[in-house]
Amino acid sequence: MALIWGVVGAIRQCSRSACRQSAVATLTYVYADSTAVLGPLATYAEPHAYDLCAQHAETLTVPRGWEVLRLAMPATPPEPGPDDLLALANAVREAASAAAETPARASRPQVEAPAVLEGTRRGHLRILREPS
Repeated sequence: MALIWGVVGAIRQCSRSACRQSAVATLTYVYADSTAVLGPLATYAEPHAYDLCAQHAETLTVPRGWEVLRLAMPATPPEPGPDDLLALANAVREAASAAAETPARASRPQVEAPAVLEGTRRGHLRILREPS
């Protein structure tokens, strides 16, 4: 199980330029409170958060007038739980089945999708309505 954690941990590197170390902490900012929050590595990479290695997490500085809220860091990385292993197994199965089905899909005749009318658009989401 330690091997799986090593592979997953290696995917997320420190966000600092030119740093190739594995991330161990996540930094987020609460601009309204002028606070930087540094805690354990988040489960998923977020676009508005920064993953930091141990060295950069320890030497973190913030602008004058800001506070740093340091959450308790675990002494060791958490072992993958049954949910993590199941998610990994499901992802591998999906990727394998998608790769196996690709040639079969190409040989099947294309079926035309039912016509839908485009409704309201909000950002990157669309509401599709069925024709009446």
